[in-house]
Amino acid sequence: TKTNVTEFILHGLIQDKTAAKVCFSLFLVSYVTIVLGNLLIIVTIQTMEQLNTPMYFFLSYLSFVDISYSTTTAPKLIHDLLVEKKTVSFAGCIFQLFACHFFGCTEIFLLTAMAYDRCVAICKPLRYTSIVNKRVCGWLVAASWGGGFVHATVQTLLVIQLPFCGPNEIDHYFCDVHPLLKLACTDTYITGVIVVANSGMISLSCFVVLVVSYAVILVSLRTRSSEGRLKALYTCTSHITVVVLFLGPCIFIYLRPSTTFSADKMVSVFYTIITPMLNPLIYTLRNEEMKNAMKKLWSRKVRRNEK
Repeated sequence: TKTNVTEFILHGLIQDKTAAKVCFSLFLVSYVTIVLGNLLIIVTIQTMEQLNTPMYFFLSYLSFVDISYSTTTAPKLIHDLLVEKKTVSFAGCIFQLFACHFFGCTEIFLLTAMAYDRCVAICKPLRYTSIVNKRVCGWLVAASWGGGFVHATVQTLLVIQLPFCGPNEIDHYFCDVHPLLKLACTDTYITGVIVVANSGMISLSCFVVLVVSYAVILVSLRTRSSEGRLKALYTCTSHITVVVLFLGPCIFIYLRPSTTFSADKMVSVFYTIITPMLNPLIYTLRNEEMKNAMKKLWSRKVRRNEK
């Protein structure tokens, strides 16, 4: 059976027109916050000398991925909240699927690399600079991008080879694997299992690695003074918060057989909009170094304008 579907109709996030208008305003503000907040982090890290450390090197890439990731879904969602017929071409749908999984998986790997960085910084402070040097940081970031690309390519190839001969209505606000598998006019059981093995296991295994790394950190903190312990925990809580907010919903969506639940749409909002929006707030409000760097950057800009 050949694919004869040229476009898909999206059901969108919400059907109620009044609620859709409220969501439009909320998500528009959220998206602008994501872009500006994460850009501010990138500019601050690139400009300020004192932030030239592995932790901030990873954070600048995380901010870039957050902007890219939310851009694959948020603008379309915001636009669709105000239109009656929400359509996306077949090629556009496949591209969105690829981009979502590419940036989403890259983010998961980056969060794991950041946990490794914190683990070495706290457990082996004297050897930290020699273990997590510039070359290692570069390799970890490159591996994150490479892993994301391989994962997204596998997901996309799995969907592309399926025949779609109608219906063409997707009960979601963006193109994702599970809703598309439901529309394929063939048995998708094997494909569904591969999807779980691919997306679900990446989310779960990275989550396990993160939990283990924080367990190691907690064990090593037992020998520290209470002040040292608090300082170390304070730097980790921001990261743990982001990990739980991002990986929790991902595990819920992808670590199960190919079924769709009514809650999926709301859960997806978490990792496509809410977490990328909270990341700048979590990493700046809880970080004195970052706040001081931003103040310096601002005062430098004010002085320049006064001249």
